Amino acid sequence: MGIAGLWDKWKSPGGETVHSFTMLTINADQYPLMNLFHKPTDEKRMVVILEPEQFEDWLQAPATRSMEFLQPFPAGGLRAG
Repeated sequence: MGIAGLWDKWKSPGGETVHSFTMLTINADQYPLMNLFHKPTDEKRMVVILEPEQFEDWLQAPATRSMEFLQPFPAGGLRAG
């Protein structure tokens, strides 16, 4: 498994190279496992989990296809430990 993310490098005003990244999340209000970790009144969020066979597709996908990947991971595939 992997987590979908975005990254970039840029120059700071001081001239330093800065590497930035983010892990993508989606709404998980209806995801059973996430209800165990969030207060009832809070929005539930979860990272976008990718299967290994999706890694290359994610890395090569144009922005117009990115929404295809932003799906909840099958609930039976995750467990809290």
